[in-house]
Amino acid sequence: MMLNRIVQNFNIKIFIYFLIAVVAVYTLIFTFYYNLKDDGYILADWLINYQDGGFKRRGLSGSFFFLLQDLTHIRLNYLVYFFQFLIISGFFWLYTKLIRYKVTDFLYLSLLLSSIGFVGLLNTVTYVGKKEFIVFLLFTWFVYLLDNDKLSKNKEYIFCVALCITTFLHEVVLFYVPYFAIALYLKTGRFEWKRYVKYFLSVGIPTLLILKFGKNVNEGMSLQILADRDVHPIYGIFYWNINEREYIKEHLNEYLLYFISLGLSVLHLAYYLKYLNNRKVLSILLIGAFLFSFPLFYLAIDWGRWMYIHMMLIIVLFALLLKKGGSVYAFEPIVVNRKFYIILFIVIFSLLYRVEMSGKGFTFEGILYRVFVAPLELLNKM
Repeated sequence: MMLNRIVQNFNIKIFIYFLIAVVAVYTLIFTFYYNLKDDGYILADWLINYQDGGFKRRGLSGSFFFLLQDLTHIRLNYLVYFFQFLIISGFFWLYTKLIRYKVTDFLYLSLLLSSIGFVGLLNTVTYVGKKEFIVFLLFTWFVYLLDNDKLSKNKEYIFCVALCITTFLHEVVLFYVPYFAIALYLKTGRFEWKRYVKYFLSVGIPTLLILKFGKNVNEGMSLQILADRDVHPIYGIFYWNINEREYIKEHLNEYLLYFISLGLSVLHLAYYLKYLNNRKVLSILLIGAFLFSFPLFYLAIDWGRWMYIHMMLIIVLFALLLKKGGSVYAFEPIVVNRKFYIILFIVIFSLLYRVEMSGKGFTFEGILYRVFVAPLELLNKM
């Protein structure tokens, strides 16, 4: 049978390496592109600063880059991209190291091909270059050390310091810190509450400081300060004056579509969990992690982005549970059976739909549409 011959010659691990490379290059190229055009989100979010009005959320990064520019006289666009390049490349490199000697299978690959997994970056270009890549990098490094029994007490405290600093770069880290505790549980097989507390305090204390003393992102002089440093965003974070809860209410029909994407992702993860040991406890922990992030969905409009961060962290987390193999090409051969057809359906459907960062939560404009249909539509318009 032709299908059997095809799947027998399909090396899942090599395909994952290829997918990582494609997504990494795509992400780095478009991050560079958005930096060069002074993007109001992907560049400007890194340039929120304390110079305009004092202490505020996310302001540490901008003040850091201002100091670097004063010392080096290099354009902010390039300085920011240099660090984005290191962070993004570091994440993909560490993830590759994490799975290098793991036995991957078709079901695990399906997570990467989820519309809010690695493919989400190809579907929604506005996911690139954002500060959550710091969280991805830290968490992947954390899981890698856990997996290789190299997470000492001193290194744990280093991670706590890194999480604390990251919170001053972007407060989103607060809502995803449960994944660090879940990873520890999966490694040790027991609940170590005292060990988890320091991770939550590392992000909780700076968040309280920001809530108590933090000023507005733009206190009135940010755009002028950036203009003096040759950055001229014409939209984005420094222009943001939307009541996000009212915005969601006004666009409720669009936001209701996110429940379709969320439901599909939950079913996908539920099917994955079906083949794991201790799945009941893990299911409860993952539900808890999602509920912990629920304030984000109430306070901010980027629902697709919050879902995408969850899936990326889950992909890294589940790599911890993969069996170890003796080769960098180790994978579980595909067997054409009922499970195979279910996973194949999940993959194809995942490639069909797209989850926008904010706005429409479900459209049939996924990677297949963007590769095969959109170019033809563009040619017709031309």
